[in-house]
Amino acid sequence: MKLQLAVVMRKEFIDNPWQSFRWILDEVVFDIGQFAHKQADLQIAGRPAVCMRKDELAEKWLYTGFELQLFPDEAEGYYLNATATYPAWFVMWRLEDHPDGGEALAVPHFLSVSYYEAGRLLDGGETVENVPLDSETSAWLSAYVAENYKPEPKKRARPASFKGAHRPKTDGA
Repeated sequence: MKLQLAVVMRKEFIDNPWQSFRWILDEVVFDIGQFAHKQADLQIAGRPAVCMRKDELAEKWLYTGFELQLFPDEAEGYYLNATATYPAWFVMWRLEDHPDGGEALAVPHFLSVSYYEAGRLLDGGETVENVPLDSETSAWLSAYVAENYKPEPKKRARPASFKGAHRPKTDGA
C-alpha cells in the first residue's frame, strides 16, 4: 500500500541580527486530491510548489506528489519509529534557488517513517526534520511492523567471570 502525501514548509520571520527568517517543516498531510484545484505557483527542483500564505509574519509553501511505500528490509527502522514515545514523519529538505531569482525556498525531497533512513540522510549531511505522526498513520505503521519485523534473537553474552583473566606474558620469570 502506498500513501499519497503532501508536505508544508513554513518560512518564519525572526528578530535576529544575523538571520531574518528560518525554514521549518510545518506538517505532512494526506493528499487525497484536495489540492488538485490549486494551481502551482512555480516548479522548483521538479516539484510543484503552491504558496498558501505570504505576509509579514510567515510564508507557507505546499509541495504535493510524495508517495510513501514501506519495504520489508527497512522494518527495523520502522520498528524504532513505531515504538518511540512520539512516532514521527521524517522529511529531508534542501534550500533551492528560486526559479525567478527570488529568495531561496525550502523544498522537501524525501519523506520517510524509518529512523534508519533519516539517520543515513543526516550522516550524509542533509537537513532532516520531523513532525509527529497522526494516530491513524501510527497505528498503520505499527500494524506493518507487527507483520514484517522479526527481531534477530539476542546472543547471550558470556559473563566476564568465565572469560578468564587478561594477563601480560612475562619473560620466564
